[in-house]
Amino acid sequence: MDGIHDFGGKQGFGRVLREDDEPVFHGRWEAKVFALLGAARSAGALMNTDQFRHAVERIDPVAYLSHGYYGRWLGGVENLLVEAGVLKTEEIAARALELGANPAWTVAARPFAEPDVVDYEGEISGSIRPLVTKPVFRTGDRVRTRSFGTAGHTRLPAYVRGREGSITAWHDGWVLPDSNAHGRGENPEHLYTVVFSGTELWGVESEPGLAVHIDLFESYLQKT
Repeated sequence: MDGIHDFGGKQGFGRVLREDDEPVFHGRWEAKVFALLGAARSAGALMNTDQFRHAVERIDPVAYLSHGYYGRWLGGVENLLVEAGVLKTEEIAARALELGANPAWTVAARPFAEPDVVDYEGEISGSIRPLVTKPVFRTGDRVRTRSFGTAGHTRLPAYVRGREGSITAWHDGWVLPDSNAHGRGENPEHLYTVVFSGTELWGVESEPGLAVHIDLFESYLQKT
C-alpha cells in the first residue's frame, strides 16, 4: 500500500546505520513479540506473511518511524489479533496501563472495523509456484513499470513506478502478495528481476554508474 513504510528511493531519513555483532534481540520484550507471531498463527489471526506485512504497513505513521523493528511487529500483530476477534483493543489498553504504560504514548495498532477475511493457508510451503503459462517477457526485454496508487498491499515500490528498465532474470511463478495479503487467493505470477539505471530513477544527480535491481511481478510490467 502507499504509506510512510515505503522508504525506497527517498531522501531525508539519514544514513542506514549498521550495528556490528548485532544481537538477535536487543531486549527481552523483542523476543516476546517474536513469540507472539507464532501465537497469532495458532489463534488463526495470521495466515500468511503477506497478510502480516500489510498489517504492519497499517500501523500509525509516527509509530512506524519511532517504534523500531519489533515495535512495528507488535503493532501489526495487535491489528491482526483485534481484527480476528481474539482480543479487544480495550482489553489490550487496560492491560498495558496495569503494566505501567503511559496513556500519552502513541498506540501503533489501527485495526480495521471491517478487515479482509484471510481464511486459507497455502497448500505448498514457501512462495514458489511453477506455472503452466509461459512468461510474457524474456531476459533483455525493455519494460516500463505501471504507475498506480493502491490502498492495498503491493510489492511495487513508489519510486520505480512509471520507470523504464530491462529484464535481467526470470524466476518462474511466485505467490502474488497483492492478492494473498487480502485473502483473494495466491494467484501466482511470473517474477522477474528488472534493472533500472540511477538516472532513470533519480535523474542526472544520481550517482554515476548506479544500477538498481528489483524483483517485480508480471502484472507490474508492460513492454516499452
